[in-house]
Amino acid sequence: MNDSILCFIISLSSVMEEKKMKTLIVYNHPYEGSFCHAILESTVQGAKEAGHEVNVINLDSENFNPVMTGKDLLGFIKHEMVDEQSKEYSRKIQQADNLILIFPIWWELMPAMMKGFIDKVVFPGSFYDYTTSGYGMISKLPNLKKVTIITTMNTPKIVYRFIYGNALKNALIKGTFKKAGVKNVEWISFNMVKQSSEKQRTNWLRRVRNLFQK
Repeated sequence: MNDSILCFIISLSSVMEEKKMKTLIVYNHPYEGSFCHAILESTVQGAKEAGHEVNVINLDSENFNPVMTGKDLLGFIKHEMVDEQSKEYSRKIQQADNLILIFPIWWELMPAMMKGFIDKVVFPGSFYDYTTSGYGMISKLPNLKKVTIITTMNTPKIVYRFIYGNALKNALIKGTFKKAGVKNVEWISFNMVKQSSEKQRTNWLRRVRNLFQK
């Protein structure tokens, strides 16, 4: 093999490496034996099999502090993030092509850590900005192609929709991501997990893995 062909192969490999999709997963569940953790593993496996560069933020193991302090609130007003851990998470989101959130539904919404992550990382000046009118919002994440939210709950889907009004959809999809200018948002909900069979859970995990293999 001559030098020119070798250089071409090396150059092509570098370009392919640079174009590798970056998938960022934000995970929140304190118990490693949970079905949420199995979903996390299937998601990582599928994304890696698709050739993605995968990065996981584990809010529990990283001891993320979800409390919005007075300094954080002042930073929100000034569009200047102050929490160092939140700054690092924000940098990772800015580099991501795909953002995936995995967490359980507790009392019809996300756990405190995930809510704190939204409060402290979905920040003006980095995640989004305001339109000139001051009423609308536009995304500041040109790399981000899609947000996927994967949740587990024991509430039946029909009950969650008609009795609790799809609370997560209103709060997180409409009231956060789409409001902040993210257009492509998908929600995958696994309901009645406690009552589900081993076969059903296996099928769910296969579905998750296949989804991110594409």
